[in-house]
Formats: sequence, structure tokens, C-alpha cells
Amino acid sequence: MDNYENENHTNIALITGDPKRAIRKLAWPMMIAMFLTMAYNLADGIWVAGLGTEALAALGFATPLFMIVVGLGSGLGAGANSLIARYIGARNKKKADNAAIHSILLTIVISIILMIVLYISLKDLLLLMGAGDSIDLALEYGYIVFIGLFVFLFSNVGASVLRAEGDVNRAMYAMAITAILNIVIDPIFIYSLNMGMAGAAWATILSALISCIIIAYWLFIQKNTYLSFSKKAFNYSNKIMSDLLNVGLPASASTLIMSVLSMILNLILAIVAGNYGVAIFTAGWRILLMALIPHLGLGTAVLTVIGAGFGAKNYAKMSEGFNYAIKLGLIFAIIISIIVFVFAEQIALTFAYTEANVHLIPGIVDFLRIMTIFFITIPIGLIPTSTFQGVGKGLSSFIMILLHSLIFISIFSYLFAIVFNMGVIGVWWGLNLGGVIGVTISYIWVKIYLNKLLGMNSLRNDKNDVISDIN
Repeated sequence: MDNYENENHTNIALITGDPKRAIRKLAWPMMIAMFLTMAYNLADGIWVAGLGTEALAALGFATPLFMIVVGLGSGLGAGANSLIARYIGARNKKKADNAAIHSILLTIVISIILMIVLYISLKDLLLLMGAGDSIDLALEYGYIVFIGLFVFLFSNVGASVLRAEGDVNRAMYAMAITAILNIVIDPIFIYSLNMGMAGAAWATILSALISCIIIAYWLFIQKNTYLSFSKKAFNYSNKIMSDLLNVGLPASASTLIMSVLSMILNLILAIVAGNYGVAIFTAGWRILLMALIPHLGLGTAVLTVIGAGFGAKNYAKMSEGFNYAIKLGLIFAIIISIIVFVFAEQIALTFAYTEANVHLIPGIVDFLRIMTIFFITIPIGLIPTSTFQGVGKGLSSFIMILLHSLIFISIFSYLFAIVFNMGVIGVWWGLNLGGVIGVTISYIWVKIYLNKLLGMNSLRNDKNDVISDIN
């Protein structure tokens, strides 16, 4: 095993120390960064809403595909974060460096392949999703965004590499720059320059590009990170690549599941209510994503802390961190649910500030108030998923999300909306019931796994005590 370099490095000491303190320290910067990221996604919807209901529906059809791209970057980032954190926990800096370099190379290759595939198949995919009358506007947005696919993937993976070594502040700065810039230039491109949907797309690409340049400077030019990206640190390894993909692909597929779910719900809504239902869901879903912020921050912190604990074989620390994150997440979820329920009408107004969209207000309010139940379930599903990603069990995390974010929700939404003829409201109740059942299974699954690890740890300690007594 390699010597553990720079033992007193502040960030490394943080992720290998007290799990509660590490989760708090790592989570807050991520929450701020993700809040700003979600805010710019919300801003896209708000500014595009000014172009009319058809434009908002077009954004709703293009968004699931865009989220697949973002999710792929997040998935690859999760794979890098998990593997690097495990090597750091195992005090193996050489492999941590090599894993970081592998993650960047993998990002470049996948970006090129996915850009070509999406560009060729975009129109067919949008038509399959039911874009219909909104197809031209959806294509106008989609073709531009997917040209810049690499910047979205690299900014995610680069930030994840920084987080893996505990450097959450710079990861936050990079994400914040992207979000703030996009919020500022969105209305300029859309309205001042009269670019419409194309303006929203170009603003998104330009914002992410600036973030990429800054991250690349930190990693490859300034070179003041704990991890090294020098040529001598790189040694191609099929095992490292396999370990990255073992978490990265299922994590990416998890976001793909969310996008597929969005497509399915859009299709159901288009059947029962046309563009009206899709527009409500597009607005409401973006607000729901805002409610995810604290939990995404916690999930990222848990992934790093659990990975380091697993690498060090400190299973008690893993269990302590998991339980603490669940409790913290539930506190956030309850507070958010109360706020959304009380201020649902005011929140809905942000998407209906023009006369063309004022008819959406009652529908958005109904969505928000019904979905406050779903908000409370979020940490119970997301923290277990991050835990399995942290220990390298990517397939298990994928199965969790497949159950509670696609299968159960899709089935109940279809039954309530179409079979039981409840229409749009049926989709919202399907989301709630499917979510509750799915996250309950996820929580029980992880608790059983952690208890098994603690049992193994106890047996090992008993054996050591016996050997000590004999000696």
C-alpha cells in the first residue's frame, strides 16, 4: 500500500473524521450550489413561460432528454466520487490519483458518443414522447443544447472529483458561477436579443462552459488539488475503469429512469389533458426539484463519507453517518412541505405572470399541495441510494430507483389517471403512493445491509480480542 501523503490535509481529515461533522460540512456548500443550479433550471422555465403555454410545454418535452445528459454527468461524477473516496479511506493516494484521471478520460469519450447519438435521433425521440404541436420549439432548444453536451458532463465530473477529496467549496463555486450566469443572461438572450427558445439554450451552454474552464484551470493548470493529474500518475487500468462504471452507469441510469418517468407522465398527461396538463407538470416538477436541494446535498455528502468509511472498513462510522443524514433530511423535508403547502398560490404565480398562462394557476396549486406528501419521502429514498453508491453497489442503487421512481409511480399514475378516470389529479396521487411504497423498501434494504456490516465488524473485533487474550 502506498504511503498516505499529506496526512494533515484539512479536507482529507474532514472526510475521514467524525461522520456527523463531515456530513454537515460537506452538505451545506452542496446545498447552496444545488440551490443555485435548481434556481437556474427554474429560471429557464419562468422565462420560457413568458413565450406562452406551447413554449413551456416544448421545454417540458426537451427537459427529460437534457436531464439524461446532466444525469450521465452526475452518474459518472458519483462513480468518480465513490471510488476516489474509497481509495482515500484506504490510504492509497496513488490509486486515487489514477482513478481521477480515468474519470476525466471516460467523460471525454462518452461525451463524443452521446452527442452524435442524440443529435441524430432527437426528432424521433421528441415525437415518441408526444411533443406534437410543440415539436418545432422543442427541436429549436434541443439541437443547440446537445451540441454543448461535453460542458455539462465535464462540469459535473470535475466538481465530483473536487468533492471526493473534500474540496466542496470550490465545487460549489463552479456550480454557483454556472447558475448565476445563466439566470442573468437568460432573459437577455431570450427577450433582449429576441432569440426565443434558442436564446434559452445558448444561455445554458455558455454558463456551463465558463464553469468548465474554471474547473479545468484548478485541476490541470493551477494544480493545487490533493489529487494529482500528472502523466506519471496515470496508468491505465481495466479494474479502475470497471469500478468507475460499476457505480457511474447505474447512477446515470438512475437519472435516465427519472427522465423516462417524466416522459411517461408527460404522455399520460397529454392523453388526459393535452398541453395544459404537460405545462402544469413542467412548472410543478421544477418546483419539486427545488425541494430536492437539501437532500441532494446530503446525498452527496453521504456518498463521500460512506465511501471513505467503507474504504477504511469503519462500518460503525458508516451506520452513524447514514442515521444522522436520514434524521437531518426528514427535518428539512417537513419544513419544506409546510412552506410549499402554505405558499402554493404565491409559488404558482411565478409560472403564470403573463395573461397567456394565468389559467395554469389552479392546476399548479393543486399539484404543489398534493405533492407535499411526496416531499417528505424524498430523504428516505435518496439517502439509501447514495449509501449504496458510496460502497460501490451501483446496481443495488439502480434497482432502488427503478422501483420507487419508475415502476410503482408509473403503475399507480396510470391506474388513477386513466383506469380510474381521475385525470390530472390521479397522476399526482400516483406519484405520492408509488413514492411512499418505493422509499420504504429502499430504507429497509439499506438498514439490513448496514446491520450485516456491523455484525461482521463485531465478529472481527471479537476475534481480535480472543487473539489478544491468548497472546
